[in-house]
Amino acid sequence: MDPLLANTLAPVFALMAFMIPICWVIVTRMKIKHGYPLENAWGKAVYPKSSDEAVERIRLLSQENAQLRAELGSIKDRLGNVERIVTDGGTRLADEIDALRDQRNH
Repeated sequence: MDPLLANTLAPVFALMAFMIPICWVIVTRMKIKHGYPLENAWGKAVYPKSSDEAVERIRLLSQENAQLRAELGSIKDRLGNVERIVTDGGTRLADEIDALRDQRNH
């Protein structure tokens, strides 16, 4: 290797050797601050979060999710009825109402 090139690149390598660990510490600190799980070199969690509080929170969120899905299904059904009423002809709706009245009277 050319000595001039080595002398030119030496400060760059020294700076990189200094900056890489500092950046790693900053990224790790940000992960901890924002609640991201820490990983080792193979991608496995170092400190998996499986406390009783987290399990209870997941259970409550799952229950709320099921309730919201049921409510959404009900709203979809109601919206379908409204769409049917709006898009159907006025005479057909009137005929259906009259048919229901006739059924009630008989």
